[in-house]
Order: sequence, then structure tokens, then C-alpha cells
Amino acid sequence: MAGTVVQWLRIPALVSGSVAVIASSLLYFKQNELIYPRNIPPGSRVDDPRFQPSQFGISICTHLHLPTPDGETLSTYFIRPTNAARARHITVLMFHGNAGNIAHRLPIAKVLADSMGLDVVMLEYRGYGLSTGTPDEKGLNVDAQTGLDWIRNHDELGRSRIVVYGQSLGGAVAVQLVAKNQRAGDIGGLVLENTFLSIRKMIPAAFPPARYLAPLCHQIWSSEETIPLVKDMPVLFLSGLRDEIVPPSHMKQLYNLCRVDTKIWKDFPNGDHNSSVGEAGYFEAFAEFIREQVVSKK
Repeated sequence: MAGTVVQWLRIPALVSGSVAVIASSLLYFKQNELIYPRNIPPGSRVDDPRFQPSQFGISICTHLHLPTPDGETLSTYFIRPTNAARARHITVLMFHGNAGNIAHRLPIAKVLADSMGLDVVMLEYRGYGLSTGTPDEKGLNVDAQTGLDWIRNHDELGRSRIVVYGQSLGGAVAVQLVAKNQRAGDIGGLVLENTFLSIRKMIPAAFPPARYLAPLCHQIWSSEETIPLVKDMPVLFLSGLRDEIVPPSHMKQLYNLCRVDTKIWKDFPNGDHNSSVGEAGYFEAFAEFIREQVVSKK
């Protein structure tokens, strides 16, 4: 299954390098377009027949359109385990990276649902895929809260334990959401993959010629300031040591800044920014985290 995941994730993986080439001279003038390249790869804003749940063997999937408090509509997949007998009554709220859309991550949801017995809510940020609006930091935080509130108000999922899972930009979204909502006691874990300290600190590595413009970046996403506030749940860090976009040192620093009682580090020597999810041991680490840190604490 890991090999299949990598195969299908190659499309958004192509984005990172091409964006980096043109980004340096445009960073100041086109910040949102560069930080949130929602039109890349081509076809990311349409309902592509190549990327449908059924194409990946997902049989129990509801396509939702969640309204936000500020008037946007978020395209969202709600995926359930095929084998109800294996369901763990744990819901994963999944936040994707800055390119592509939720359909490109369906192979990941397939593993989480059918191999681990988890319910999966894949939320698509405003301006991405079939969601309305234009992305920015404030708006994405509203979107994340909308997804969590939908789970909490759902007749069945509202009684489940919630695990918030973020990849790259999605990790920054996840950290902000968890820090704000942890006191309710229904979030049972946080999973972060290849995320950054802040956008400003990532710019010198991702767009070296634009490093002097970093202080002018108005999209902040300062996970380094927020993650110390997360205190009431276990956290799993999944780090690709060959990440060519986010320096792996960012993940290690976030791990060191994290103050929770239980924090788990898993690195992948050959994992780059997009392919870490397909590395041997990735889903095993995720499953072990669910089993030992979430299920056992219910």
C-alpha cells in the first residue's frame, strides 16, 4: 500500500520544485499565490475523474460541503472503514499541504480507514479544490475550526476521540487548532509530518534569494510559538530527513519545543517532502501511535 501512496502523490510532489524556481522574485508581490499554490498541479480546481474515492477502492465516502461562519463552503470527504467490525471510534481530522487538493491524498485516507479502522474527515481549505473563497492564514484557521466543529456536532463522531493530522502547511494548521481547542478534552492526539517553524523561517531554505524579504511576509504560521502551548495530548512527529522544502531541522526544533508528556519521534532517512508518507514504517508508526497512545487512553 505504501508504494501505491507514493505513486499517486507524485503529482503534488512535482509542485514543490517548480514553485521554488519562480518564487524568489515574486515573493513580496504574490505572497498568497506562492504560499497557497492551489491551482497546481493543473486540474486541482476541478472535479477530476482520475481522483475519485472509488478509484482508490474507497466505498464508504460522503462528499460534504461545510459552510463556514464567514460565508465560504468547504469541500470535504467523510470516509468510513469498510469493515465496521474493525472501527475504533476514532476520527482523524486531516489537513493537507499547500498544493493540490484532498483528492490527491485519498490513498492516505484509504490506509487510515481500512487498515486502521479510523473515520477520516478530509477538509479542503478555502480556495482549494471545489471549496469557495481565497486562502490566507486567518481564513484557514476558520476552516479548521469549521471541520472540528462539524465532527463535534455529528451524532456519532461527536462521541469519538479525535486525532488531528497535518502534513506540511497542514501541520501548522493542526498546531493552531489543537492549541485553541485542547481544553475540551475530545482531542486524543496530534500527528505532524514535515512541517515548519514558521513561514518566515522557511523562506531562506525554500527560496534562498528571497531570504531578505522574509520579514515582509504577512502569512506567519508560527508553529514554534504555538506548539509549546499544546500540553494535554500525545504528539507524533514524522520527519523525512531528505526534505528539500522544509529543513528537517525545523521538525526537530518543533519536537524539542513541544512540552507534552508523551512525544514520539519517527524519522525516514530517504523521505523527502512529499514521499515520506510512502516510506517503510510510516503507517506502522501511525498505527502504533493510535493503538498505544489514543486507543489505550480512551
